[in-house]
Parts: sequence; C-alpha cells; structure tokens
Amino acid sequence: MKTRQIQFSVNGTSHKLETDDKRPLLAVLRTDLELTGTKYGCGAGHCGSCTVLVDGKARRSCKLNLADVEGKDVTTIEEFSADGILHPLQRAFAEEGAQQCGFCTPGMIMNAAGLLVRKPNANREEIIKGMDGNLCRCGAHVRILRAIEKVAGNKEAVK
Repeated sequence: MKTRQIQFSVNGTSHKLETDDKRPLLAVLRTDLELTGTKYGCGAGHCGSCTVLVDGKARRSCKLNLADVEGKDVTTIEEFSADGILHPLQRAFAEEGAQQCGFCTPGMIMNAAGLLVRKPNANREEIIKGMDGNLCRCGAHVRILRAIEKVAGNKEAVK
C-alpha cells in the first residue's frame, strides 16, 4: 500500500492525512475522523445511507476515494447541528415523523440538502426524483417527502 498526504476539509475543519488515497471516504469519516453519523448501507452507492455533501453536492461517500475529495469541502450530518440547533431539514424530519429506525435519516437529510441547493423551490415531483436513490426500509417515504416539501423555498434550508 502506497501512502501520500491528502488534504481536505470536513465540516469546516482542514485535515491532512497520510494514507492510501484509494481508501473510501466513508471509512475515513467513520474510522479516522470518528464521524459516525454517515452510515454504511449497501457499500455500492445504491441506498444513499452514506450521503455527504462535497462542495455542496450530494455524493455517496462509499463510492468516493480520498483522492476524489482532495482539496474539497466535505459536509457530514454532524455539521448540521454542530451549534446545538437543528438544521431546518432535521427539524422538519422530526416534526413530520420522517424517521422510524433512523438509519437512513442522515443520508436522506444530506441528499435533500444537496437537492435544495440545486433546486431551492423544488416541487413534489422534483423532490421525488431527487430522492429516488435514497432507500428507507421502514417505509417513511411519504413523511420524508412532506418534511422536504416543508423546507423547500426556505432560504435557511442549506448552510
């Protein structure tokens, strides 16, 4: 295994790691940086549980290597309540009961945040299409859609 120094930012904090740049971002977030809000689901980028924002765009961290995020800004679910105040999407999910087991919730919220950056006034069809790649085994999809609709058009929706 060949290592090199990789520099990137996570939740506003710069990190320099001497490691294999082929390591999955998900493993680095959870193991090296101890940010466990990003979940391992399928490991193939299909379920969305590992979604983070990279330079404001929703990306599957299980499919990204460290080389993919070199010099970039990564945002995880931990950033959304770092100051002790829930992000509008987190509040809406709680108010709408949009989580049951909660396993998919961080990925859902991060994907929704990326969607609302691209389409701040997303309508229901756009939300359905934008969230299509995130799976919830509990069947909370209708409540998830309501929560995202509640925040769409709200300028504070994405930091």
